[in-house]
Amino acid sequence: MYAPPVDFSFKCLSTMADALSEEPSSGVRPVHQNPDGKFCSKALRLNNNILSELSGFTSTVTALMDDPAQLSWIDLSFNDLSVIDSALTEFKELKVLYLHGNSISKLSEMDKLGALPHLHSVTLHGNPLENEKGYRSYVISTLPHLKSLDFSSVTRQERDTAQIWRRGFNRQKHSKKISTSISSAAFS
Repeated sequence: MYAPPVDFSFKCLSTMADALSEEPSSGVRPVHQNPDGKFCSKALRLNNNILSELSGFTSTVTALMDDPAQLSWIDLSFNDLSVIDSALTEFKELKVLYLHGNSISKLSEMDKLGALPHLHSVTLHGNPLENEKGYRSYVISTLPHLKSLDFSSVTRQERDTAQIWRRGFNRQKHSKKISTSISSAAFS
């Protein structure tokens, strides 16, 4: 039986430290706490707040959770995050990460998530990066073990297409570097 998530959604949190002075919402099944007062759960909800960055994320999670190394589900949707903080990659058991409805604009931010070996579900819709050409292919090729993107299953065909797209993307990026180097040399 899964423990319910530690729920700090809709708390108007503007920093991670704010969570330390808030009581999480208790649903039908409250989250159990160990004798030290830490929550016994593998899931954390921080959605629908006003977080613009995740400074102090690791220390806050360590202070709140009984076994932070086992954190497998984080909901950061509907905040104002513009980057993916590398602190998220410290949680190697992370399987589900909700980032939809934020302000992430660069596809290259997805590269950071490649460090998470068990990540199988990510949501990014409602971020500016969703409008970038090749968005879905970029994310799928960067995270080849992904099973779901934006609440939609990743198909074998999409995986194959993403790998072909990635080869073309890398070739195009390499060509731009060469032409930039040639242009720079011509003006030297």
